[in-house]
Amino acid sequence: MANRRQRTQSGLYTTDERARRDRSGWTLVQGILAPVQFLVFLISAGLVLRFLATGEGYFAATLSIVAKTFVLYLIMVTGAIWEREVFGVYLFAPVFFWEDMVSMLVIGLHTAYLIALLTDWLDARDQMLLALAAYATYVINAAQFLLKLRAARREAESNNIGGVTT
Repeated sequence: MANRRQRTQSGLYTTDERARRDRSGWTLVQGILAPVQFLVFLISAGLVLRFLATGEGYFAATLSIVAKTFVLYLIMVTGAIWEREVFGVYLFAPVFFWEDMVSMLVIGLHTAYLIALLTDWLDARDQMLLALAAYATYVINAAQFLLKLRAARREAESNNIGGVTT
């Protein structure tokens, strides 16, 4: 209960959580992987849209979706480790509950794409449409995390008075 009260007064992180976040090497890993994943997403989305528009480039689009999926898995695993270090749970820390819920949907759709690809469950066009659905949920999830990052930065700025962080 005291932990919840402390968080309500100070924002996203308690003092201890903020300290664990700041000294965790996984914070840097997440800071590197997030823009890498976004770059892979942009390239892949372009290749998928090109295939859907022209019917050309199936192999390149497929390869890019697989790459995006593996980067997603990597960021999810390392993010779970980060969440464990900072909040004591691998997923669904209260402060990141909804981001983690949407992440599960993102992972589910990307995994469904891999299953469709490996089993010929869907034809090429439908595989690409499934990938776009996965990408749409990824964009929503990325926006959630960017808003959370922005809130954390605002919190840090509001706690930094005269160069002293509280």
